[in-house]
Amino acid sequence: MADDATRLGAALVERYRIDREIGAGGMATVYLAEDLKHRRRVAVKVLRPELGAVLGTDRFLAEINVTANLQHPHLLPLFDSGEADGLLFYVMPFVEGESLRARLDRERQLPVEDAVRIASAVASALDYAHRHGVIHRDLKPENILLHDGQPLVADFGIALAVSNAGGGRVTQTGLSLGTPQYMSPEQATGDRVIDARSDIYSLGAVLYEMLTGEAPHNGNTSQAIIARLLTEKPRSVRATRPAVPAHVEAAVDRSLEKLPADRFASAQEFTDVLTGRTTVTPTGPAPIMAGTATEVRGWQHLLRAPLLRTVVILAALGAAGFLALQGRAGLDSRLRGAAAGTIRFELPSVLADGSASATIAGVAISPDGRSLVLRYMTSDGVARLYLRRFDELSPRLLTGAAGSAVFSPDGREVAFGRGGQSLYRVSVDGGSPVLVAETAGLRGVAWAP
Repeated sequence: MADDATRLGAALVERYRIDREIGAGGMATVYLAEDLKHRRRVAVKVLRPELGAVLGTDRFLAEINVTANLQHPHLLPLFDSGEADGLLFYVMPFVEGESLRARLDRERQLPVEDAVRIASAVASALDYAHRHGVIHRDLKPENILLHDGQPLVADFGIALAVSNAGGGRVTQTGLSLGTPQYMSPEQATGDRVIDARSDIYSLGAVLYEMLTGEAPHNGNTSQAIIARLLTEKPRSVRATRPAVPAHVEAAVDRSLEKLPADRFASAQEFTDVLTGRTTVTPTGPAPIMAGTATEVRGWQHLLRAPLLRTVVILAALGAAGFLALQGRAGLDSRLRGAAAGTIRFELPSVLADGSASATIAGVAISPDGRSLVLRYMTSDGVARLYLRRFDELSPRLLTGAAGSAVFSPDGREVAFGRGGQSLYRVSVDGGSPVLVAETAGLRGVAWAP
């Protein structure tokens, strides 16, 4: 990076004075600089050299010219672009303030009024750009800058320019155009035609995070995030934060639909629902994943195994008991929907790493009914906890040497005992267990709300 800065500074010495690096992303490194002609501070973004080599100077600059003509109050304008000593660069205003990502990292959840205001402003910029034929393709909190509290969308159309200029060759650089947590399903699957509704999905994902404190889908790897993006419906916004108005949740739900045809047709429609000017019919809870025909035909054969028969019976009894206890208090409608479905899959009697045969000594069902924690006991007396999500092909090790487990009310963590005297908690996304307490004669665990 230091070499690139030196090359850039030498090549642009008559136009810009490079000060220092202020950021880096998947496509570019950002430098603070002074525009010598206009005596103003600017942000000079330099594409990764290997990416620039694939794109070609003329093609990229021709594509980025489309972005240069966009003018909107919530759009960060493009001042300049070009090539300097083999490096492709473009120049935007330097914004005093912070990114939405920085604010979310500090506050985690924003006031509902602030989240709606920011999303509405971004939607107005999207609507303007879409009407001029430009798609962002990489909308995320890092690309939304806050200047005196007012949002400005940066890098508009840059990902599109890179894609158009480089075509299929962009994959040679290892670059992914888009960020998995905010990427639309059609973008994640590599559809050739990406339109305005992809940006609307990304904006819905950003709004979801502003309200709940996390992206709609998370995981340890990009592949895991995309798998959930394609198969799971995000947890309800109001289930996480009841203070969110119904019409705001409706706007989020519609924007995050898997199929583009089921989303808003324009960013203006999104804004109208978000601000309560118009209404939409709620999309309802996520359907339970049904087994394939092959899985259903094979279920009777699987039930002949005593272990599987026992686990299925225990799971059914546990669910029935749970529903009976919760029904009087008013069960969440999504759980009622889950209770009406049947999910079939095989629980192997060999550990996922193939190291040993084991028996299932306990089962915990997640609050949303879409995951199990299985307690396996090996022949040498070692207990291990495995997480089995219904959209994954096999159980995943959570932790070893563990006692009976119980999910937290939000389903994000699991508590378990160890050695009859230590209480731990661990995230369902993995990581090291955290010691909660030491106590003599631990007999069981329950989560408070």
